[in-house]
Amino acid sequence: MKKFLKILLAAILVALFGGTFYYLWRNSRPKEVSYEEIHAERADIRKTTVVTGKIQPRDEVNIKPQINGIIAELYKEAGQPVAAGEVIAKLKVIPEMSSLSAAQSRVRLAGINLSQAKTNYERDLKLHDKSLISDDEFERTAQALAQAKEEQAAAQDALEVIRDGVSSSNAKSSSTLVRSTISGLILDIPVKVGNSVIQANTLNDGTTVATVADMNDLIFDGNIDETEVGRLVEGMPMVITVGALQDLSFGAQLEYIAPKAVESNGTNQFEIKAAVKVPEGNRIRSGYSANAEIVLQSAENVISLPESVLEFSGDSTFVYKVGAAGYEKTPVKTGLSDGLRIEIVSGIDESDTIRGNRKL
Repeated sequence: MKKFLKILLAAILVALFGGTFYYLWRNSRPKEVSYEEIHAERADIRKTTVVTGKIQPRDEVNIKPQINGIIAELYKEAGQPVAAGEVIAKLKVIPEMSSLSAAQSRVRLAGINLSQAKTNYERDLKLHDKSLISDDEFERTAQALAQAKEEQAAAQDALEVIRDGVSSSNAKSSSTLVRSTISGLILDIPVKVGNSVIQANTLNDGTTVATVADMNDLIFDGNIDETEVGRLVEGMPMVITVGALQDLSFGAQLEYIAPKAVESNGTNQFEIKAAVKVPEGNRIRSGYSANAEIVLQSAENVISLPESVLEFSGDSTFVYKVGAAGYEKTPVKTGLSDGLRIEIVSGIDESDTIRGNRKL
């Protein structure tokens, strides 16, 4: 029994040493390396850049009141269309007391002058009928009466404008009515009924009653890095993508490149603008974030290879072409690259087979 155990133990040790030796020998042998083989293909290669920005109307106007007052009525809401000259809001005038008192005083003074002018006219009319005064003297009296009437009417109009914001003689062009200056869509009405508003002057921009824009004339407004702006020219086509509309894409044409850079996050950025061509039936809202893809360079129908198959040595570029004796190191001249595929200007043609990436 003991002899059997010794023989079994010896067999186990021999098997362990043999297995270990075989494992080490097998792993020490050089593994066979194989590669994928690909063919050069003709393709269109484009080098593009993507610019982030937003969609906004070309013309966006802030509508401001012509007088100071309080919003009495609002006739429109944000999102509604409006025509040029259409009333958006009505104001209630709160007159300044000193101006109101001065206007009332002017009306009273104009009334006194008119009463005196009428008395002079009636007296001179009787004298003129009796040929006691000349025609020239009577005409001056009549002129003074006409001037007094005009002054009284002007003083009354001025009082009504200060007190009510509109005169009875010019009611159609009332300054209490806030009208749109352009036709378009109302983007925002930042005031409510009861809010005080002031007119624009040299010390204040005035209160914005509404913001109106023509949403049929949109532009893309974005910024591009200084390293790429030198390749842009006005008139270049662009493809705009709006992520908020399920990646809706449409064309645009570059029409403005800022002559001066603006520093942003440590880099110099140039503003660009492009006229947007929105397809019919798509409603674009002002302020949508968008991406613009611009083709900086392109090469059409050229021989190309994946960049991963190229090898570089100094200023030279090589590929391994499949030949009769195996893989032959072949120098090539490259052209435009889009980051995945690269143009092969010379060195190989479409009939050549190229060593690709190593198989795993």
